[in-house]
Amino acid sequence: MAVYTQVSAEALTAFLAGYDVGTLVSAKGIAEGVENSNYLVETTHGRFILTLYEKRVRAEELPFFLALTDHLAAKGLPVPPAIRDRKGEAIQQLCGRAACLITFLPGVALSHPTPAQAEAAGDVLGAMHRALADFSLSRPNAMGQPSWQALYERCGASLETIAPGLHHDLGEAIGTLATTWDRDGLDRGVIHADLFPDNLLMLGERVTGVIDFYFACTDIRLYDLAVMDTSWAFDAGGTRHDPAIAAALKRGYARHFAPGDAEEAAFADLCVGACIRFTLSRAWDWLNTPADALVTRKNPLAYWRRIATYAPDLARLLPTLR
Repeated sequence: MAVYTQVSAEALTAFLAGYDVGTLVSAKGIAEGVENSNYLVETTHGRFILTLYEKRVRAEELPFFLALTDHLAAKGLPVPPAIRDRKGEAIQQLCGRAACLITFLPGVALSHPTPAQAEAAGDVLGAMHRALADFSLSRPNAMGQPSWQALYERCGASLETIAPGLHHDLGEAIGTLATTWDRDGLDRGVIHADLFPDNLLMLGERVTGVIDFYFACTDIRLYDLAVMDTSWAFDAGGTRHDPAIAAALKRGYARHFAPGDAEEAAFADLCVGACIRFTLSRAWDWLNTPADALVTRKNPLAYWRRIATYAPDLARLLPTLR
């Protein structure tokens, strides 16, 4: 979440007038995240999340995302559906952006999850994958492995301003993984693809909300768990991997899907792929975030360092990982 587009009280009041949600009491921009503009909105009827979709989320793809969250919510998962206005429409226009008003869910995002919390998170991921088995829509992964080379080239030599040698080393890692990425025996399905700790809300050890589905897509199912391993099981600097957290994520997920031999063999590569994908997107944002945006930039090197945990042989060849 972030704020790129400023919404005045007058514009928000007019926007809310189309809903049965009461009148505006307050609105506060949410700085966490990097993708869309988000506000916590309080009305006389309660709290809501207002999301304005920025350039990475195409308006024509919103029906997929909203159908996905509706499907999961209908299956009893803790996923917030969009709220329809009096005409039954979920997608609106506000300040020149596609916008949605979304159900507010209680809970807090975690900074330092415990193994018990990680196990609950793995369990809810598996439950979501099982609930999506009969979801009929699909969407290509716009940030999947085939896209990495192009994004790397768009970042170009500017990667050297983040760390000397990063342009060379990241290119080497992308090329190396491309030779092993496509494997037989890996199930595919609709995945969240971005289930970081800040996209999951908890109260104690209970999951109360799974949010931000705007990278959801059809891809290797186990890649979702790899994204979680790379984001949940490291310290903020990306240098220390916590095996207890990693094991807990897998234990929770295995209640729904026990990994087969092919998945066990592929898991480290899937984690390397997650490291590359988020290093690339963070590098792009680091180099291109507007100076006046209310957004917390995330250091791409904190993700880049994590590759060393999953591919020590590759790390020994790359100076930025030594």
